[in-house]
Order: sequence, then structure tokens, then C-alpha cells
Amino acid sequence: MPELPEVETMVRGIRPHIAGREITATRRCRCSCKPMLIEPGVRSISRRVVGSVISKVHRIGKRVVLELSTGDSFVIEPRMTGITLLSDPPDRGHLRFEWQLAGAGQYSSLWFWDRRGLGTIRLLSKDEMLEKLGPSRLGPDALAINEAEWRQQCSRTSRAIKPALLDQKLVAGIGNLYASEILHMARIHPECPANQLKPRQIRRLADTVRHVLTEAIRAEGSTLGDGTYRNALNQDGGYQNQHRVYARDDERCPTCSKTHIVRIVQNQRSTFFCPACQRK
Repeated sequence: MPELPEVETMVRGIRPHIAGREITATRRCRCSCKPMLIEPGVRSISRRVVGSVISKVHRIGKRVVLELSTGDSFVIEPRMTGITLLSDPPDRGHLRFEWQLAGAGQYSSLWFWDRRGLGTIRLLSKDEMLEKLGPSRLGPDALAINEAEWRQQCSRTSRAIKPALLDQKLVAGIGNLYASEILHMARIHPECPANQLKPRQIRRLADTVRHVLTEAIRAEGSTLGDGTYRNALNQDGGYQNQHRVYARDDERCPTCSKTHIVRIVQNQRSTFFCPACQRK
């Protein structure tokens, strides 16, 4: 489930504790569940990174990036159930990878935990970073894109706006949960073709994306009923308490109180909206 707010929360949670510290060892944790993708092999990773320093911790779209003093970068993609942790994992049976760290700091390791094993960890060179995560592969970041860029990106596709928002080549960072919340607050019907949005709708979309994602980051993301997403210290996020439509089908709309939230399926993903607030 981690989307931009959750991944940004992960980055902000671990950055003060690992940036500037030396990697003394890495290891794949013993786990009897489905193995996750780690590239290249663990021995190759160890040879390339032991003794290097984590020079920068940041985010690209829905990925955590650890830049190293060698020029290589770890790219951690949490996908559905992965989280980065400094301590107190939900359980030790789903720990997947450990970075052991030297230097002064409260925590001696960074961990990646993933219940379903859908996440990935890749060690990439500078050239590989550009090839896999450069402008040709990812659209502008959802927190940085402005109204003019939104107008340009939406004009490129006639797809319904909700599936379009999930296309990381169009805009990077928005996932299924926040797309429904954003479109509700912007009063845009999820089936409206992206290239038919009116200028005032584009303006509302640009403002709402920034507002919703910023508020979700401030609340440290959304922890849903399965409890999978946790912050770096294994604590719940808080934005789930502000959801207005997501997973609230058949409940009365909290915005207009006129009708009930509807669930439809678009591109095999659930979409939630209010027919009164978001007229077609």
C-alpha cells in the first residue's frame, strides 16, 4: 500500500539516523516466506557497499533511495506491504534485509520488513539509476508538479483521470488510495477523460494533490485495517482518520451528506467517489 506520503514518511523517519554513517555489513535475513527480489546477489552487494557511507537519503516517486559515497544507490521499492524500520519490527519472521551501520547513532541497523515479499531492493550504478528512474521512465513528482505541468500531462491521454493518476510515467508517487481522496476533494468524477478536464478542474487538481499529500505526510501516512503500514519506529500513521471516500462505500458522504459513497472498478482497481460531489 505505501504511496508517496508513506514513502516520504519512511525517508524522514530514517534519514536523521542513517545519513552520514558507514555500512559495515549487509545481509539477507532468514525468512521462510516467499523470497523477495534483491539485485544483484547478496555477496555482490556486500563487496560493493561495505565500507561506503550513506551520503543521502531521499525519495523518487514511491521508492526510498540511499545514495552511497561510491556513487551507487540502494533503491528500495516497498510496493504493497514493505516498510523500512529502525527498531521493533511487527515480527521478526518477515524481516528481509539488514544494513549494519557504524558511527554514533541510536540505532545500529536499518531493516526492510515485508509480509508478502512483494517489495524489491536493488543496488544501482549512476547510469542504471538514470536508465531505470530517469525522466524517460517516471513523470514529474506529484509534490513538485505545477498547474501548467498538470495541464500538459493530462493533455497527453484520453484515459479516465483516475487510472491516469496511477500511471507513474504521467506523474510519480500517487497510488490508488490517494487518487480517490484527491479526486473527491477536487470534485472531479473519476471517469472523466484526463484530456477533457477544464482549466478550473486542472487548477483544483493541482492544488488538491499538493494539499492531500502534504496533509498525509504531516499525519505520517495511512495505516489501514490490516495494519501493514508502519513508520520507522513501528507506529501507526494517522491520515486514515481523515479519509473521506476510500473504502467507505455505502456510507453517507461526509462532504455533502446528500448521498452514499459508491465503489466502482477501473483497470482492476477499486475507485471510491460521491456521485453528488463528483458529477460526471
